[in-house]
Amino acid sequence: MEWVLLGLVVLLLLWLVVIYNRLVSLRQMVSQAWADIEVQLKQRHDLIPNLVETVKGYAAHESSTLEAVIQARNAAVQAKGPEQASAAEGQLGAVLGRLFALSEAYPDLKANTNFLALQSELSNVENTLAAARRFFNNSVAEYNASIQSIPAVFFAGSLGFGPRGFFELDEGERAATKNAPQVKF
Repeated sequence: MEWVLLGLVVLLLLWLVVIYNRLVSLRQMVSQAWADIEVQLKQRHDLIPNLVETVKGYAAHESSTLEAVIQARNAAVQAKGPEQASAAEGQLGAVLGRLFALSEAYPDLKANTNFLALQSELSNVENTLAAARRFFNNSVAEYNASIQSIPAVFFAGSLGFGPRGFFELDEGERAATKNAPQVKF
């Protein structure tokens, strides 16, 4: 009987170790996914000054838009964590949209190969960033579900496993996704 009891205690301890190791693995996956997003955000932030300088040469009197881009970029660079970064990147995306709208008013800028190359590179970074954001949010969802599921819910909090936040769209981006774009000829 003692051996059976000892065997059950050992199995229980092994089971808890397996659950703990899974939570650690999921937490690491979330951290790695966030690091991937930070790399993409850095590439995005590094492209913006070149883009602003290119636009400045053609539309110098549009200084309010250019200053707004620089301020939004600086705020995005200083953002910490998914929640702050999400809000700051939403603002940056909005002012970048205004910057690209300027190219429509300046045909020489729109035809500038440097501007087109920067715009294309930024578009590629945005696509990679969107994929990284999907992976991060998926990792966070899996991690959060694991720490809130039985049996991990009984000891996850006391071992330092707290819920993580998603990298979400800001209100402006969310509103834009609700309305289909209108095409007019």
